[in-house]
Amino acid sequence: MDRPSVEPARALGRPAWLPRWGSALEARERWTRWGLVLTLLIFGLALSLASPRFLTPGNLINVVRQTSVNGIIAVGMTLVILTGGIDLSVGSILALTGVVAASLVTSGQAPPLAMFSALALGFTLGALNGMAVAYLRIPPFIATLGMMTIARGLALSYTQGRPITGFPDAFRWLGAGWVGPFPVPVLVMALVFGFGGILLQFTVWGEHLLAIGNNPTAARAAGIPVARRLVLTYALSGGLAALAGLILIGRLDSAPPTLGIGYEFDAIAAVVIGGTSLAGGEGWLGGTLIGALLIGMLNNGINLLNIPSFYEQVFKGGVIAIALLLHRLLRRE
Repeated sequence: MDRPSVEPARALGRPAWLPRWGSALEARERWTRWGLVLTLLIFGLALSLASPRFLTPGNLINVVRQTSVNGIIAVGMTLVILTGGIDLSVGSILALTGVVAASLVTSGQAPPLAMFSALALGFTLGALNGMAVAYLRIPPFIATLGMMTIARGLALSYTQGRPITGFPDAFRWLGAGWVGPFPVPVLVMALVFGFGGILLQFTVWGEHLLAIGNNPTAARAAGIPVARRLVLTYALSGGLAALAGLILIGRLDSAPPTLGIGYEFDAIAAVVIGGTSLAGGEGWLGGTLIGALLIGMLNNGINLLNIPSFYEQVFKGGVIAIALLLHRLLRRE
């Protein structure tokens, strides 16, 4: 028997992110979502008690700005996971597109052209992932693992293992600029989440993603163009990884080929903590945002409390394990 799916927003006559009332499953979904918000508040309170620097305006802006890179990647990862897939290549795509853009801009190309080239490359690499999954029927884990290795190798060979530095201010603006009191990366993240939310909640394409994640065979039988939807979804994931790379190298003023190692795991962690099912067909971008903020706060707390950095992965692994356990308990019928 198929799992209960998230009902399309159009069929409900209201946005799907609104809590639903009635059945036991809907009650669990409601408590899961409000529980995420409560967890974020409790975690923030705990950090503020542990370090008085946490609640300072400068530190809070820094947390959100650092979260923006993972948040943007996590939007693409959410879309992919909703189809029942996974994308392990986002960190390597971030690195490859970043060094290509950095090389172009330092060789005299106009910053907009360098950025466009990086985004186009990211979309192309993501689309190749989607084609491998949709047309060659390669499992997403294997297809994107192969792309992760290829893209990382290309980044290292393209730069000969050396970082590229010294970017013009116009190129760095995306990662280091401000619009009034708001950092540009935070505004970009907000736009990406807004765009992703509109796609999921108010378009047929979003309904198709949920249908594919629940039962791809039934989706094909219903006339949904599954292959095209998968290619576009993976292309968006690659493009968003490239966008995150442009933000990151702009902030750092450096594009090393080793950039982005492990970023795929942070993005998956944000999605899982946010309540999106790894089996596909169930999830919401609001949860992904909360998950990304929790990871950003965790990283910030480790720095503020002077906890050795090698414990960082231990804490992240523990948080992910607890999130998966709670999600499983809440979804048990």
